Amino acid sequence: MATEPDPLSTVFAALADPTRRAILARLASGEATVTELAEPFAMSLPAVSKHLKVLERAGLITRGRSAQWRPCRLEAEPLGEASAWLERYRRLWERSFDRLADHLAERMAELQDEAGTAAGQQPDQQPDQQPRKHREKERDHD
Repeated sequence: MATEPDPLSTVFAALADPTRRAILARLASGEATVTELAEPFAMSLPAVSKHLKVLERAGLITRGRSAQWRPCRLEAEPLGEASAWLERYRRLWERSFDRLADHLAERMAELQDEAGTAAGQQPDQQPDQQPRKHREKERDHD
């Protein structure tokens, strides 16, 4: 017996298609009919209706009734749930990137110190910041 996927999986499956994401983007600016939603796409109305059914099953849109029209409207709650799920991982990624940035900064400082020492400088000194005695000796040899 097949089991129904969890709601979050259904939302992500619906969002996996670029046409459905474009439909949601359009609905973010307000209600629209199937005909209005189909305008930018090179596909039939039945094909657009199939996309709308997927979005509706995921709870991302609802269809109303207004005389002969069935306007579609965006439902933000499932997007909020998906966003909250992703947010936990965003924080994890940011901490990983912060650790990587710290490691790279430390490594760059080590490499700069090594390069300066190889060039006769004291660690953490730039060439124009050499001790005065050392610069004076260099002038005497010129």
